[in-house]
Amino acid sequence: MKIAILGTRGVPNYHGGFEQFAEYFSIFLANNNHEVYVYNSSTHPFQESNYKGVHILHCNDPEDKIGTVGQFIYDLNCILDSRKRNFDIILQLGYTSSSVWCKLLPKKSIVVTNMDGLEWKRFKYSKPVRQFLKYAEKLAIRSSDYLISDSLGIQNYITKKYNIDSRYIAYGAELFNTPKLEILNKYNVKASNYNMLIARLEPENNIETILDGAVLANTKIPFLVIGKHDANKFGVYLKNKFKNSKDIRFIDGIYNLEHLNNLRYYSNLYFHGHSVGGTNPSLLEAMASNALIVAHDNEFNKSILKDEAFYFKSEIDVKQYIDTISKKEHPNKLEYCYNEIVTKFNWKLINKKYLDFLNECCK
Repeated sequence: MKIAILGTRGVPNYHGGFEQFAEYFSIFLANNNHEVYVYNSSTHPFQESNYKGVHILHCNDPEDKIGTVGQFIYDLNCILDSRKRNFDIILQLGYTSSSVWCKLLPKKSIVVTNMDGLEWKRFKYSKPVRQFLKYAEKLAIRSSDYLISDSLGIQNYITKKYNIDSRYIAYGAELFNTPKLEILNKYNVKASNYNMLIARLEPENNIETILDGAVLANTKIPFLVIGKHDANKFGVYLKNKFKNSKDIRFIDGIYNLEHLNNLRYYSNLYFHGHSVGGTNPSLLEAMASNALIVAHDNEFNKSILKDEAFYFKSEIDVKQYIDTISKKEHPNKLEYCYNEIVTKFNWKLINKKYLDFLNECCK
């Protein structure tokens, strides 16, 4: 098949979950003799035309010059380019800034859309923007030939809201079993003597609640906050709010997977505050890295972690966990999470599920 992947900043991943998936899946497709193209932002650090057998198409992205509106222009440029290339399948990852251009999608290509999360629930958006995102969601549903949900919660929502079927395929993760203790030296922490989170610094990721709990805790050990803290106003606000809390360390974004895996592996508690959307890649990576997870109490996280994690709703919950829980006391939870990656969420399996589904769509 000749397949295009739209909706990301590009590969290799320098941004987030969809980019991580696009990188793994596109390489998998290329290795299985499919002709695969990934659309990259013109501002992406990787400027070559081929990445591990994957064709890279750079399209003009003015977001760095004009802000969020630039995302819409970038998606428009990608869709316009796709009209010239006779793709068998266009795999869209998300819809927030692309579905408004849905009438321009090439008619002969099969359009498969991963519906991402419930974007209109994100606190960072104003009421008019949330209304627009609901509209964009509806456009994506109507204009796609097939839909993918990355969590059972999203699948159930689409069924109830639109009476339309979608295929449930989660994200994947690579098992981590090659720890290197010396990597901790780069971050000035000691094994089992720090807590951490990895997330975009957005309100709906409950980072403020987690850090409020860390401040309240009697146990004073380093708390690593990994994510771009200068990328938005909320990140700047958080860094300013906790600037006098000596144990809270804003590390910025880390895109070295080996470093991230080691930090997760040697942490005491790994906090996952995501509350909007489907199966978050960073959650699966934490499960694959022997992390003891304290997750926000919602259906998306519980559908993955079941009873094998701790759940918080408030800063008091966070405080109590920090003061009372030690990773070494819960080997069964660690084993469960690791085995879930082995049996349900490894990239080899997820990539095969995506490819099988695309084959079904073509037939």
